[in-house]
Amino acid sequence: MLHGNSVRILTGNSHPELAQVVAERLNVLLTPCTVKKFSNGEINVKISESIRDEDVFIIQSGCSDVNDNLMELLILISACKGASARRITAVIPCYPYARMDKKDRSRAPITAKLVANMLAVAGCDHVITMDLHANQIQGFFDFPVDNLYSEPLMIAYIKRNIPDWKNGIIVSPDAGGAKRVTAIADKLGIEFALIHRQRTGRSEDAPERMEVLVGDVRDKVTILVDDMIDSGNTLSLAAKSLQDNGAKKIYAIVSHGLLSELNMSKIEELPIEQLVVTNTIPQKHHQEGCSKLVTIDVSPTIAESIRRTHNGESISLLFGDWAHVNGY
Repeated sequence: MLHGNSVRILTGNSHPELAQVVAERLNVLLTPCTVKKFSNGEINVKISESIRDEDVFIIQSGCSDVNDNLMELLILISACKGASARRITAVIPCYPYARMDKKDRSRAPITAKLVANMLAVAGCDHVITMDLHANQIQGFFDFPVDNLYSEPLMIAYIKRNIPDWKNGIIVSPDAGGAKRVTAIADKLGIEFALIHRQRTGRSEDAPERMEVLVGDVRDKVTILVDDMIDSGNTLSLAAKSLQDNGAKKIYAIVSHGLLSELNMSKIEELPIEQLVVTNTIPQKHHQEGCSKLVTIDVSPTIAESIRRTHNGESISLLFGDWAHVNGY
């Protein structure tokens, strides 16, 4: 239960369904708020109730029209700041521009840092996000950032929904996900594998291929784990590599299912049993075109983080087996 009645939950147009479910779990009503565009594309925000001296949480994910959604969030924060909110927390299930977290080539922007600066200038006091593409993004902020993890939800899903998972192996499609898969494999008590990606030629446009670098996947249930899927190229290459190496069955579990460049019929053609994603991004449209797509609900974790933040409680419990203990 929330202590007192000073919490307010607002949402823009990015993922109102998630915001509604979170509000219901907290037993509060969404604060009436209208976010619409003028004919020239400018965004207009109207908050219909007083939020003076309230603890405000704005739920807005970085998905689909990411630039519009980001501007909606910034304007909502600014409006709440101008309306004398006591504290403003941006709840961003999928952080926008998270892939641009470092300068990996000459003249490349670090856009994740720019987004952090914009949130600060708008008047944000606190950020709650989930499965950041790179943990160092938390260091881009001069105020508190809580990076939640979907790992407990993934582990619970594997145990309940993947037959013969004990004869399985957790697989990372690249070296960058090694820490993630080893942590999950350790908690499940099974092995892990890494896939190495390389280009067949020297140019950046050369075709890519993947090969299993560490681990034996032959005759095993393989569970690919990644933080993000967009075009689906990595999943396609990894699934083919696992199939070529004799994997018994292939599952894919991904935190953020952007799927913005992907024709969902391609997922049906892949040699995978299921593609499991969280609902940090709306998946209803994607599910209509793909029977293999399954969604994990992150609203319990987000709602609990809001409750604990509002009540001044530690949220470190959410980084462990909280989801499993609470039956999610």
